[in-house]
Amino acid sequence: MSILAILLQAASSLAPIAIMGAGLGAGIAAIAAGIGIGQIGRSAVESIARQPEASGDIRSNMIVSAALIEGVAFFAIVICLLIVVL
Repeated sequence: MSILAILLQAASSLAPIAIMGAGLGAGIAAIAAGIGIGQIGRSAVESIARQPEASGDIRSNMIVSAALIEGVAFFAIVICLLIVVL
């Protein structure tokens, strides 16, 4: 029996564990993104309270940072869903 056949058999027997891991990974990605965006919002509000004249710059930087975090979270969730499908 070739090593490839052994690896394919081992991989097929671990499919339920991979699906469970993908679900766990998607959940962790969503929770981490929520925490990150919450911290960005908290820091932005504190910064605006300290320097109200810089609110425009702070707000735009906050939106860019939140968009980057959401992009990474969506990427992680798509990867987890691909693990389930493939």
